[in-house]
Amino acid sequence: MSLELFEPYSPAGDQPTAIEKLTHSLSTGRRAQTLLGVTGSGKTYTVAHAIAETQKPTLVIAHNKTLAAQLTQEFRTFFPKSNVEYFVSYYDYYQPEAYVAASDLYIEKEADINQEIDRLRHAATSNLLRDPRSTIVVASVSCIYGLGSPEQYATSVLDLRVGDTINRNDLIRRLIDLQYNRATILERGRFRVLGSVIEVVPVGVEHVVRIEIQNDRIALLAIDSLLNRSRLEEPNQTTIFPAKHFVASKAGIERAVAAIENELEEAIAAFRKRGKEIEADRLERRTRYDIRLIKETGYCPGIENYSRHFANRQPGEATDTLLDYFPKDFLVVIDESHVTLPQIGGMYAGDQARKDSLIEHGFRLPSARDNRPLTFAEFDERVPQYLFVSATPGDRELQWSVKAATGRDIRPESLPTIIAEDNTETIAQQVIRPTGLVDPAVDIRPIKDQVNDAIKECITEVGLGQRVLITALTKKMAEDISEYLTEKSVKARYLHSGVETLERIQILDDLRRGTFDVLVGVNLLREGLDLPEVSLVIILDADTEGFLRSDRSLIQTIGRAARNVTGRAILYADKVTDSMKRAIEETDRRRAKQLAYNLEHGITPAGIQKAINSIKPEEDTPVAPEFQALIDMEDLPALIREREKAMKELAKELQFEQAAAVRDEVIQLKRLMNGKTTKVEHVE
Repeated sequence: MSLELFEPYSPAGDQPTAIEKLTHSLSTGRRAQTLLGVTGSGKTYTVAHAIAETQKPTLVIAHNKTLAAQLTQEFRTFFPKSNVEYFVSYYDYYQPEAYVAASDLYIEKEADINQEIDRLRHAATSNLLRDPRSTIVVASVSCIYGLGSPEQYATSVLDLRVGDTINRNDLIRRLIDLQYNRATILERGRFRVLGSVIEVVPVGVEHVVRIEIQNDRIALLAIDSLLNRSRLEEPNQTTIFPAKHFVASKAGIERAVAAIENELEEAIAAFRKRGKEIEADRLERRTRYDIRLIKETGYCPGIENYSRHFANRQPGEATDTLLDYFPKDFLVVIDESHVTLPQIGGMYAGDQARKDSLIEHGFRLPSARDNRPLTFAEFDERVPQYLFVSATPGDRELQWSVKAATGRDIRPESLPTIIAEDNTETIAQQVIRPTGLVDPAVDIRPIKDQVNDAIKECITEVGLGQRVLITALTKKMAEDISEYLTEKSVKARYLHSGVETLERIQILDDLRRGTFDVLVGVNLLREGLDLPEVSLVIILDADTEGFLRSDRSLIQTIGRAARNVTGRAILYADKVTDSMKRAIEETDRRRAKQLAYNLEHGITPAGIQKAINSIKPEEDTPVAPEFQALIDMEDLPALIREREKAMKELAKELQFEQAAAVRDEVIQLKRLMNGKTTKVEHVE
């Protein structure tokens, strides 16, 4: 197969030029290139064209799960016949193992694994090994964490063909070696035995593999639906991948256990030499228990801490990650690169500080340090080619891109001139929007009485049926302004990091629907927010230099009004800082280019119409009766099955917030059926 592009529309605006430039740069082997694309210019479509033209297996990295899910949906639209997979941390809740020496507090690892995301992770790795040339993986920064050896994962697969000779008991033992659990009820990662028939639910799919054995030969292979057990197909062969990414052969387990025992003896001796008997005893008890589990089952909780021994790596050697599952000539797209690259670079130090404390106090062997994310240098070594994507790319990616084209190191202060000249082969600029929309006009006003003036502007804008975003410097200020607006009869809400994740999504949903009109926030009104109803952005205390008011932050925040025909921005400041100057100059440059293009081509700007995808189940999704009402107990099993089906369908569509809400309903329904509660409340 190949990466076949579906084009719902033809490239327009700056897209054709950007596609041509990026495709040529990638095809000639340039290591770094940048797509500087403004909000609403169709950057993902341009990237999709570049991928289709070069036919490179691609890893797209976003800086959070929500953006990764959005990108996955977009790429699945553009590549409907290819494998577009979603790879993020599979924890709904995660508390890492830690030790706080100051209070002698040990915190055990606690995690709630999202089984659907785990399935998607396995789908990503299995497709990379099976069909890399038609695979795109969209991931969060979790892709730089240890995953398990791709060689061991690939060599552990179970290939089955009709007519193969295999003993029933041998097949059962093989499935157990692959970390599948025997059970009477089929779920992902489990198998059951019905006489000479073995049924397995592989981890990366939502179907059942039925294996019928007669006279020690495979007589039939069938793929059945897990939901209703209908027959989907009867293939001549199929492959079952391991249920976990950390797998090893019997010989590999024996070698790893021997290495763990040797390291344990050395660590115990080192503790006792320093007079640390408590730490030595603690380490020995914990590690011996893990060794027993590994010998008996091939697995133990926290087995990733022994990954160096299973992979037979040297101390300090980097762990295997998702990047190692790709072929050598793949492409890495860094979305919102000015945020994502620093995030990649910051993971290693925090992880090592936590591990050092655990090791120093006898909770883990020293080799646990090697179960870690990649350092930035290690990550960079593994990337053959970069494509950075951002409306405000950082100095690093721009410098790398210029060097890839010229071979010269460029000083940061030279970059604005290079961008303005727009003649670098590895930097494609996408300023022209196909819709004709222009960047917002920027108005600077004095700080004195800024709140009252902002409220007047809000009242005017709301009266025109529009929405407003206000950015403040502190959480307290955001909450106070929201309350003050409400007192003035303006429907307002606040949004900051103290608001729960699901509630944040609901707040943004309500803003778009017009449930309220003004949203006040701190640093959440920048990358990734697509709010075409917003016509006015207000930035308070814009002249306070710092991260929240850097030129890139200002450009991103101003850009939130770029999807509205009447979009504008008001910056309250008593002086024009260097950051403000750069942000305004760049915004004006983009406005001028778009306006000139519109005039030349007779384009009248058109606002963006975008569907609102609610966190709640859609009205036509089967829902339970009024949850405050009494429910017929006889209907509960069918109702639970119905809601579980809806939950899985939402998860398949990557609507994880909606799926989580339905999951909570299922949990309450099961509690009601088991007599642990007397009512079920609808989860908002």
